[in-house]
Amino acid sequence: MVSKNQKKLIKSLHQKKYRKQHNLFVAEGKKVIHELLEADIELHSVFTTDSLEFHTDSKKSFEITEEELKNISFLTTPQTALAVFYIPEPKTVVTNNLILALDDVRDPGNLGTIIRLCDWFGITDLICSEHTVDCYNPKVIQATMGSITRVNIVYTQLVDYLKNQKDDVFVFGTFMEGANIHQQQLSEQGIIVMGNEANGISGEIETLITHRITIPRFGVTKETESLNVATATAIILNEFKR
Repeated sequence: MVSKNQKKLIKSLHQKKYRKQHNLFVAEGKKVIHELLEADIELHSVFTTDSLEFHTDSKKSFEITEEELKNISFLTTPQTALAVFYIPEPKTVVTNNLILALDDVRDPGNLGTIIRLCDWFGITDLICSEHTVDCYNPKVIQATMGSITRVNIVYTQLVDYLKNQKDDVFVFGTFMEGANIHQQQLSEQGIIVMGNEANGISGEIETLITHRITIPRFGVTKETESLNVATATAIILNEFKR
């Protein structure tokens, strides 16, 4: 059974300020929860319609009905289990690798997909501006499908972060008028900056870009204004890794 206090806590974690206050986040679905448990993310509590699904401390596991799960779930169709985890501390960024940076990406689905792409293409560090959507937003967690356990995500003042890089660090930025990415000599190290869904890379960040690149349009009319940021990220990471 879910107590009133447990339900109140879970519902509050839909908002960033309460996730930060309690240092907790919500994950839903067996696959995502198993991935988080296997990654040794500290469990606060798990609520499931199948008590045999998870091998956890009995004091942290609660068997509930489908109706109770529906009452605490953030999903339209609950997925048999919901868990609350402690937010882990970010790790030190490995600077001699290829790093992805996000300049105010706001859509949870986009961020979740980008985290999965980082996992797929072996990008271990993701740097997010302070106004990028919170990676522990329930919609982001759901969209990552467990990949969040394998990507180190750091929120910081992105302008300062880029300014503090060594002079020989390449900073790639995506622009409509950039150089054709298919024709460039791409580095195995450096930082790739992806911009906001509506406005692209901000003016402040633009001044710190050392290499402007673009994904060329092949359509006959070439009237499409831009690609979705997650789609563009997939193409760009594939080109760098290729």
